[in-house]
Amino acid sequence: MSNRHLSRTIALQSLYQWDFLGMPEGKLPEIIAFNREEFAPKFDDEGFVNELVDGVKDHYLELDEVIIRFAPNWPIDSITVIDRNVLRMGIYELKLAERIPAKVAINEAIELAKGFGGQASGRFVNGVLGAIYKDMVIRGEVKEVDKPKKEEKEQTEELSNP
Repeated sequence: MSNRHLSRTIALQSLYQWDFLGMPEGKLPEIIAFNREEFAPKFDDEGFVNELVDGVKDHYLELDEVIIRFAPNWPIDSITVIDRNVLRMGIYELKLAERIPAKVAINEAIELAKGFGGQASGRFVNGVLGAIYKDMVIRGEVKEVDKPKKEEKEQTEELSNP
């Protein structure tokens, strides 16, 4: 398991517990510390777990609005706690985490959903995140990390203009 994937797993477990407990104020640091000790006691993630958890916590209302918009047949409270938090993390990474490429955000969220969610979780997460990314492309909201590099752009132009 890669370091980033382990970090995402710890972050997801922490967000799951926090959400399950009713999102108690000030409880997340204790939950994260417990999960670090439980799952990876000597693991140094260079702050990535906290970055993910804090990002989701700080933006969860905004993230939930995106879920509501792109999964209109699923009221937020009817989505399983694990799927809801996989989506929150995936949307946070997809839209707000500037250094995380869209493909990585989507693939990691799908893997987490498959590993920790129900039988249809991977497909559900893939459908929602895929629709969000398509909307971002249409709106021109693609992050800098997802824009083609100058060399790639030149190669593409050369191929299309023989």
